[in-house]
Amino acid sequence: MAMAVAQHRESSSSGSIDKHLDAGKYVRYTAEQVEALERVYAECPKPSSLRRQQLIRECPILSNIEPKQIKVWFQNRRCREKQRKEASRLQTVNRKLTAMNKLLMEENDRLQKQVSQLVCENGYMRQQLHTTSAATTDASCDSVVTTPQHTMRDANNPAGLLSIAEETLTEFLSKATGTAVDWVQMPGMKPGPDSVGIFAISQSCSGVAARACGLVSLEPTKIAEILKDRPSWFRDCRSLEVFTMFPAGSGGTIELVYTQTYAPTTLAPARDFWTLRYTTSLENGSLVVCERSLSGSGSGPNPAAAAQFVRAETLPSGYLIRPCEGGGSIIHIVDHLNLEAWSVPEVLRPLYESSKVVAQKMTIAALRYIRQIAQETSGEVVYGLGRQPAVLRTFSQRLSRGFNDAVNGFNDDGWSVLNCDGAEDVIIAVNSTKNLSGTSNPASSLTFLGGILCAKASMLLQNVPPAVLVRFLREHRSEWADFNVDAYSAASLKAGTYAYPGMRPTRFTGSQIIMPLGHTIEHEEMLEVIRLEGHSLAQEDAFVSRDIHLLQICSGIDENAVGACSELVFAPIDEMFPDDAPLVPSGFRIIPLDSKPGDKKDIVATNRTLDLTSGFEVGPATTTGADASSSQNTRSVLTIAFQFPFDSSLQDNVAVMARQYVRSVISSVQRVAMAISPSGISPAVGAKLSPGSPEAVTLAHWICQSYSYYLGSDLLRSDSLVGDMMLKHLWHHQDAILCCSLKSLPVFIFANQAGLDMLETTLVALQDITLDKIFDESGRKALCTDFAKLMEQGFAYLPAGICMSTMGRHVSYDQAIAWKVLTGEDNTVHCLAFSFINWSFV
Repeated sequence: MAMAVAQHRESSSSGSIDKHLDAGKYVRYTAEQVEALERVYAECPKPSSLRRQQLIRECPILSNIEPKQIKVWFQNRRCREKQRKEASRLQTVNRKLTAMNKLLMEENDRLQKQVSQLVCENGYMRQQLHTTSAATTDASCDSVVTTPQHTMRDANNPAGLLSIAEETLTEFLSKATGTAVDWVQMPGMKPGPDSVGIFAISQSCSGVAARACGLVSLEPTKIAEILKDRPSWFRDCRSLEVFTMFPAGSGGTIELVYTQTYAPTTLAPARDFWTLRYTTSLENGSLVVCERSLSGSGSGPNPAAAAQFVRAETLPSGYLIRPCEGGGSIIHIVDHLNLEAWSVPEVLRPLYESSKVVAQKMTIAALRYIRQIAQETSGEVVYGLGRQPAVLRTFSQRLSRGFNDAVNGFNDDGWSVLNCDGAEDVIIAVNSTKNLSGTSNPASSLTFLGGILCAKASMLLQNVPPAVLVRFLREHRSEWADFNVDAYSAASLKAGTYAYPGMRPTRFTGSQIIMPLGHTIEHEEMLEVIRLEGHSLAQEDAFVSRDIHLLQICSGIDENAVGACSELVFAPIDEMFPDDAPLVPSGFRIIPLDSKPGDKKDIVATNRTLDLTSGFEVGPATTTGADASSSQNTRSVLTIAFQFPFDSSLQDNVAVMARQYVRSVISSVQRVAMAISPSGISPAVGAKLSPGSPEAVTLAHWICQSYSYYLGSDLLRSDSLVGDMMLKHLWHHQDAILCCSLKSLPVFIFANQAGLDMLETTLVALQDITLDKIFDESGRKALCTDFAKLMEQGFAYLPAGICMSTMGRHVSYDQAIAWKVLTGEDNTVHCLAFSFINWSFV
């Protein structure tokens, strides 16, 4: 045994043979046998593979080894591989934890310095209040809290620019790691193991500012390269042009940069920036990219192009990127801006005066994008339809950019406004030079004799959660869209094909299939293909498919997530889905406005600011106290833009159609917004569920009382529940509970939260779903068989089966119970109730 152990050590050091412990004995393998076993394992790692057994039999060198010994070798080989993977994973996790611990310790030191500074300032102020006059006190206060103003130097020579750059670097570092700005934690973004990073916004400083820090598994130079290419990750960046660049010593560079950004709505002009950008390395190996505005409103490479913009100011901002041991980097991001809020309507000023908005749109977006690139580089992200991540990311950027171009309508892009006297609610703009090519290849571009026509508008919404509204617009397109208009836009994208809507009437079947392509790491944005099923009404085309495909991005549909806005942007696309497909995006953008609690006069004023809000009435809410005040003051701005390719001979017709269509969409959105607002249709506030139905609390009582009457047991666990508590427990019941009317074609009138989740719908759209639509063929037969029993004895048990959600997904359930719901007054049958037990998506 001693000799066997010695031989094992000798062979392990030489690498020529391999040994494994089997039943207390070491089994010796030659180098050739080990090589053969490794080849078999590489091709067939699974132990139960028949292919592995075949390869072993076909290998003569393994014929003299017992099958049991070969099995033990594979088991040990698999264990060693698992151990190596686990060791590698633990090392990676340990490096990340070490880096995050370092980051948290630095953040803790910064906070301690900030606390010490505040304590000193507090003591100093107390002393001044007792020893100096009020005037002296005011002056000392200013000296304490005022940030030193930037003294402009001569920006026309390198020496002056270098001096500005060094000052910018110092001020930026004091914000990134020091106490120059009073940072507070970003609302709704609590740091934790699953958090992308640590986010903060300014509490009191000139302008608006946001800060982020986090760990990214990319090298500093790669991160700097990505962040400097701002149009690739900042969706509001229209263009970035480096006007001039020269070295600044120590490997650094100074650049003069002109940047144009999009306006988020049609109600305010866009912003541009004329800045100095300084890239350099610090003594500790960190890489810094910092930036600040240069003086002069007319500065920039193209003053004529800047006429449509309001010059905004970038206060010292940038990126501090420090390498970590073992790979990766710790990054600090600071965005500090003055967006000149005075130049926008009063209702929109919260967008330009909020540090939270800057954090959401720029700071958080930058860190998320870098994390996304890091995960794609490591192969952690898998996308659908075999598309490369870069291709899908390009599609998302093109959709967003095309929508922003339509909303802003810049003159230098070829846009001009038609017959707008300021009183029109819907703006019509035409672009005769629009290039729809997705690449620089002229063969893939489309030539339009007329161009692109855009109909756009902005409107104010009150008490409407943006996430809920966009989610409804995404899931229930038939509620607001006209299939023939979609068909016209899709047909117009095919070269040489023009038609006016109605020339080839098409019937929309109501089926909408969503095919996901990819999503960002935190699912805040999704890219998907939508297929709308349609059939021609013309007799000669009865068997011709009229399906329409849309490429769509959807963001901000999670009510609990922190997002700058909620968007739904889509464009017709060929079913072959080529990488260079031309895109003409249309869609919706809903931006929440920071509320001003108690400022009712301001809300009344804003209702008169936008023409489209004149017909938007909000009913009384039933909430009280602080919650009611907060609910009544929630506001958001909805921007709609729809684009239509057209032939020059059809411009007037298309313009009329586009204006009417957008107005009809606005009416549909207002109707939906009224329904989903807290003061509209919602069981939580006791509003009526549908015309003629009882209030939600009463209906909940009838459902539970009828269940107990017919089945002899309680639907809810506690029989002492009454009023709102009974409705609350029914709403949150684990089983899907639905009620349908007793008409010739039964439609649903109520569902609890589980029921809505199972059908993948909302309370508004629920009333358009008939009972027969949710069951498959066997389910309908079972229901027909037991329907007589249900009406005779008042209840029936339906066997396990499959039903269908509104999104086309199959749902299985272990059992369904149906019973009649009796009214409390005269015991007449009001509706039928169904309870689906243990349901799940197949």
